[in-house]
Amino acid sequence: MSPRVRPVPRRGPALRALGDAVAARPRRVVWLSVLLTVLAAALAAGTMDRLVLSRFESPASESVRTREVLREEFGTGTPSALLLVTAETGTVDGPRVAAAGRALEAELAARDGVAETASYWSRGGSPAMRAEDGGQALVIARLSGTVTEARAALGDLSPDFTRAGDVVSVRVGGGDEVFRQAAEQARTDFLRAELIVFPLVLLLLFVLYRRWSAAALTLAMGLFSVVATLALLRGVTYVTDVSTFAANLTLVMGVGLGVDYSLFVINRFREELAVGAEVRAAVGTAVARAGRTVVFSGVTVAVSLACLLLFPFPFLRSFAYAGIGTVLTSVFAALVVLPAALARLGHRVTRAGDGAARGPARGWWHRTALRMMRRPLLYGVPALAVLLVVAAPVLGLTFGVPDDRVLPEHTSSRLVQQDIRDRFAAEEMDALQVVHPELAGTRANRAEIAARSLALSRIEGVYQVDALTGSYADGRKIGDPGRSAERFASPRMTWYSVVPGHAALSGDVGDLLADVRAATPGETVRIGGYPAELDDFRAELTDRVPWVLGLVLTTTFALLFLMTGSVLLPVKAMVLNLLSMGVMFGTLVWVFQEGNLAGPLGFTATGTVEPSIPILMFCTAFGLSMDYEVFMLARIKEEYDATGDTRHAVATGLERTGPLITAAAVVLAASFATYAASGIVFLKMLAVGMVVVLLVDATLIRAVLVPVFMRLAGGANWWAPRPLRALPARFGHTATAPAEVAAAPPAAEAPTVRKG
Repeated sequence: MSPRVRPVPRRGPALRALGDAVAARPRRVVWLSVLLTVLAAALAAGTMDRLVLSRFESPASESVRTREVLREEFGTGTPSALLLVTAETGTVDGPRVAAAGRALEAELAARDGVAETASYWSRGGSPAMRAEDGGQALVIARLSGTVTEARAALGDLSPDFTRAGDVVSVRVGGGDEVFRQAAEQARTDFLRAELIVFPLVLLLLFVLYRRWSAAALTLAMGLFSVVATLALLRGVTYVTDVSTFAANLTLVMGVGLGVDYSLFVINRFREELAVGAEVRAAVGTAVARAGRTVVFSGVTVAVSLACLLLFPFPFLRSFAYAGIGTVLTSVFAALVVLPAALARLGHRVTRAGDGAARGPARGWWHRTALRMMRRPLLYGVPALAVLLVVAAPVLGLTFGVPDDRVLPEHTSSRLVQQDIRDRFAAEEMDALQVVHPELAGTRANRAEIAARSLALSRIEGVYQVDALTGSYADGRKIGDPGRSAERFASPRMTWYSVVPGHAALSGDVGDLLADVRAATPGETVRIGGYPAELDDFRAELTDRVPWVLGLVLTTTFALLFLMTGSVLLPVKAMVLNLLSMGVMFGTLVWVFQEGNLAGPLGFTATGTVEPSIPILMFCTAFGLSMDYEVFMLARIKEEYDATGDTRHAVATGLERTGPLITAAAVVLAASFATYAASGIVFLKMLAVGMVVVLLVDATLIRAVLVPVFMRLAGGANWWAPRPLRALPARFGHTATAPAEVAAAPPAAEAPTVRKG
């Protein structure tokens, strides 16, 4: 049965007009694009210096407010760096070592940017600051200024205070030193990835096109997106904070989306040349047809990443800025810069034989789609079973807090923290700060303060409690107050330093915080400190996840409905995408939480997954998966509008887009894969998770489950309630005009451009 032609509305004039306008003035557009690129490169050159380092904290949380109370009322706060002092002979209680330790603290206190110091010796021999064997002790410091200023100061302090002497040796550690070195590693990884990504992608594109001109042109669009997005990010830094890690996402997504969108525009351009169109007309048609798909895809990806703005964390919002920037610049490159270059290059982007007459589209994707649709359950059920098995580990997902183990084993700050875990009984740097605003820190209240301190010291997992009245452990007093106890005194309130043991921090910190609150029943206390900040961050993050998921799914459904005019196809797309998300998270749990492949990938498993990275990966992967869904459905919809035959439309649509989607997925996966060798666990997670989801999405999902689902749904694929049917024609994706359909060969016999 020959496909029938259905009269459909003409494509909207905007993209056609854009394509025609660019094709009419290609030289001018190319030179303006070159000028824009040079300007963007000049601005982007200073972007890395303006990116900042973010803490894992919720700005309006109780822990952050507690930090402000401690600073304003007591002039103290959470220490951010430490010196690990090792006695070369004897113990840290020896007179020579003690004198060296006090001198070291005084030297540190005199340095610019250091707001407060303390040490084992100035704290009267605090057990929490002394190694159990007596061979090491701590000097701790709180740095002034913002987190970026503090970590910049550490960049000068760290090499100065890393020493080896006859009496003591000194190494630098602490939370801010860990994340300062993580940021340095991220910058190094960014530069190394640049050196790998561009040659690798160029080689892949040459294999795909068999023409260096087309490969270089496509890569140039990705490079334009990266440079332009970095320039945009520099502008954003003057308004708000942008994380250093945003540059890493900019590189892979800029290259990936820039190449993806260019692949589809160039492919459509070559198809038009293959049927005999003039270069200028081929450019206009490519922008009109592929351009609409690119726009829908860009909006879908941008919406997914924009949902990260719902989180009040500069760390996650930075990825939204980077993601939205890469979408805008990639779409601009594909619809303005690239068409102008195509108009100039013309047939030089084609291969010999591209214009030859071809038989019916009967390639691998076409045959595979027909095979899947002939026996949908035979192929669909096993494919679904495989994906569910791979996704199954997600049921054991456990969220935890990040620590020094995000860094490579040889990093100095990680070695320091490992020594503390191995040789100290507690984590002084991770002490909880329990502020009691209703109890003045005065002599009259000493009995009550002592009673509260004893109650706090009895909590399981608490190693030591320091207060105005002394130090306590296991429900008894272990030390009288010294000069260091003055930090707890205020005419209006007092506070307690609750030092947890290692076991309490390795479990659920929320349990420890609940026990601390329970130890002061009926009273208003505020809890601060690094563990409390991480717990508040995690709580607010998880509270907002349902809203983010709801917004992503709702907006994606609306966009796909406008493109397809169907209610069922958007639902199918979201179900399959959620399945691929399950595969990604299952892989993360199996690899990073459980530690499988820890040796080959070079990381240390902690038994948990830091929660913000999976959220980032969900929004990124969901948007990119929908990117491919849009490419595929747009072509299937176009074939269906032209023929009215669902089976034919699916087979031909997959034949037209399958090679391109696979090629685009390979390029994007290769870009992300460059971070698998990163020294930062976060970037390794991003690399492995994105590679898995992209390859699964472009193979099992597209090649098997999509044709199976559409075969089982039959005519219901295109159903929509009568009141909604006019919306897609007015705002969404429309098909080729009748004249264009009549002039083209039948869809089953349309020429195709073989890729790779």
